[in-house]
Amino acid sequence: MTDRAAYRFTRTHEWISQDTGVTRVGITDYAQGQLGDVIYVELPRVGSEVTAGGKFGVIESVKAASDLYSPVSGKVVEVNGAIAGQPEIVNQEPYDGGWMMAVELAGAASGELLDEAAYTAFVEGL
Repeated sequence: MTDRAAYRFTRTHEWISQDTGVTRVGITDYAQGQLGDVIYVELPRVGSEVTAGGKFGVIESVKAASDLYSPVSGKVVEVNGAIAGQPEIVNQEPYDGGWMMAVELAGAASGELLDEAAYTAFVEGL
């Protein structure tokens, strides 16, 4: 199980991890569970700019299609090509192999991000 102490979360169920030298972005275990079996993920192009709170992609499951929102602003330096061919990785490993993009930050991360305890409390209140 991934140690999520260094992760930060949004109320739209995305996460960031900055402990790998880059800021990786993905969706939470709660989000993938609500979606069900993921069948398609649309990601931004490397080199594109993302804005905190702005749409960066789409995720589709057998139940629904949902927009993905960036928790941070910056330049996309990498996307997870593995999930294009195997989107089910998002269900199997939302915090590890199912990450979606890596961003070179433009400034500090948003103040709207929650630590693990705050995110867990938020989800329990839904």
